[in-house]
Amino acid sequence: MMNIAVLMLFPHLSTPEHFSHAMARLLLAAVLGGVIGLERQVKQRPAGLRTNMFICFGSAMFTILSAELAGTLGGDHTRIAAQIIPGIGFIGAGSILHAKRNVAGLTTAATIFVVASIGMACGGGLYLEATFATVLILLALLLLGWAETQFNLKPLAMSYSVVSEKSSDEIVDAVNELIEEQGKEIRSMHLSKMNGKRKIIFTIDATHHEHHHMMDALRRSADLNNFEAIPDREAE
Repeated sequence: MMNIAVLMLFPHLSTPEHFSHAMARLLLAAVLGGVIGLERQVKQRPAGLRTNMFICFGSAMFTILSAELAGTLGGDHTRIAAQIIPGIGFIGAGSILHAKRNVAGLTTAATIFVVASIGMACGGGLYLEATFATVLILLALLLLGWAETQFNLKPLAMSYSVVSEKSSDEIVDAVNELIEEQGKEIRSMHLSKMNGKRKIIFTIDATHHEHHHMMDALRRSADLNNFEAIPDREAE
């Protein structure tokens, strides 16, 4: 039934060759988008496997529709495809989070933008270009992220959860003193009670090396040595 509906909409796809080409483009877009999405899913980013797969597939579909509808009904072959870019920009903007002076989600937004371009390349029949772009993006996400961490090129958000029997004022004073010694600023702080003890969660931005210094300082502290470090998964 699906094949009949497609053929009714696009008569010039009635030949098996044309139809198979369109299906191959959509399948490749789903695979390439899924590969990038899998890497994002493993790193627990907001836009994961399904999101990137759908964006890549949808971009390829709109690119094919733009050409086919123009060929059938007349008009500009790029009219529909041209609207993919502002649409993806809207989705990317929604993935960017603003918190005080910090911005998170820029890498996710940029990945969504590139995945859409890969889908458009698949829809346009540019198989080699789409595959090459996918490999290049994967290498950038894997290797550059590792290099940034190893060489302390990028600040990372880390939350520290500290449990103490001290009073709230004493814990806050101890945390502020420790942060000042490390030359950092607190992004956020939350104080609560847990089993009769005080629990404070504070978040700071620092490089991988600086976070190790922070943990060493917490271990040496008599009031803050009962702590847990929690990486911020929304950093990209």
